[in-house]
Amino acid sequence: MEFLHKTFYGNTMLEWAMAAGGIILSLLLAKTIYWLIGRFVKTITDRTKNKFDDILVDMMEEPAVFAMILTGIWYSLHLLHLNELAQTVLAKSYYVLIIFTVSWFVTRLFDAVVETYLTPYVEKSEGKLDDQLLPIVRKGFKLSVWAIAIIVALDNAGYDVKAVLASLGIGGLALALAAKDTVANLFGSFTIFVDKPFVIGDRIKVKGYDGFVREVGIRSTRLQTLDGRTVTIPNQFVANESIINVSSEPNRKITMDIGLTYDTTPEKMEKAMVILREIASGHPDTEENIVTAFTEFRDSALNIRFIYYVKKGASVFGVQNAINLAILKRFNDEGLEFAFPTQTIYKKELA
Repeated sequence: MEFLHKTFYGNTMLEWAMAAGGIILSLLLAKTIYWLIGRFVKTITDRTKNKFDDILVDMMEEPAVFAMILTGIWYSLHLLHLNELAQTVLAKSYYVLIIFTVSWFVTRLFDAVVETYLTPYVEKSEGKLDDQLLPIVRKGFKLSVWAIAIIVALDNAGYDVKAVLASLGIGGLALALAAKDTVANLFGSFTIFVDKPFVIGDRIKVKGYDGFVREVGIRSTRLQTLDGRTVTIPNQFVANESIINVSSEPNRKITMDIGLTYDTTPEKMEKAMVILREIASGHPDTEENIVTAFTEFRDSALNIRFIYYVKKGASVFGVQNAINLAILKRFNDEGLEFAFPTQTIYKKELA
């Protein structure tokens, strides 16, 4: 008992033990509440038809538990007799943590509202502009909340915010030089937003990549390539590059050169071009503008240029496969022979 009444740094061992016990108890209580939320509260919200309560509970449980821990630590430390400097540091630290917790709570609440109401609305809308704006608004709101939180926290910590901002203004030139790429990406995103060379979901070709636009952010644009990989390209390069918007094409032009052997008669050449027009016009996913022409005499073939157009939205490979198989079958039935490179060698025997 005498040991418990010994004084260390202005407090007895009993007071230190009570403060430590309060902190441990608050941690255990927060852990228990976290478990109860996951075990019972989420079970109740899962039964409701409204999804907002499910997302809200999932988003709010971590900030709420952290706030409980802060409260327990605050009251536990107030059991101690601290000097004025320690009390001042403790109070300022506590205010800063509370401000950050509130900011965490606000951003999480905003995410819950976006996931429940805004995202489904954007997905149902026909336009693509809102799909492009939503990620920017979401990140911009979070950035604004945390910027305000940092300013308020510095002010409550006793710093002169005006002096801090003034010092940032003095170092603004150095910061701009160091962050020139970031600024360039920011202006690049603004250019993409204004010019609208593409929208979310379009297939584009840029900087050697071919893929679908999945997200246009403040710093970069994300593409999902045809093989399923995600490519992140800084917006400054996207804004300065030549962009091919594949999705904007009205149809897909297919050009083929078909070579027939030199023993093909003029009548059979005409027949071959008629067959090509019949096959292309008979497919439901091709346009009416079909071109066939006897274009040139090649080294080992009589060349027919065959051009047709696949309708927008149709499977290009599927149409090509069907038409090529039909050409092979019809040409074989009609006795039209495809040419291949040949070489004739004449041998002269010396007497």
